[in-house]
Amino acid sequence: MNTLSTLLIIVGLFLLGGVISFAKQKMPKGVIVLLGIGSALCLLAGILRLEGVFG
Repeated sequence: MNTLSTLLIIVGLFLLGGVISFAKQKMPKGVIVLLGIGSALCLLAGILRLEGVFG
């Protein structure tokens, strides 16, 4: 597993935890949406880099 892909996946999961936490705290929807988009992009980038390593 590549170091960068691992880092991207970890950051994506961290941001996903922030989305869940902010949703429980009833934070503004715009903040939650931005964190969700960032999380999805990090996870997607990490997974696509894994495809490049294993594919």
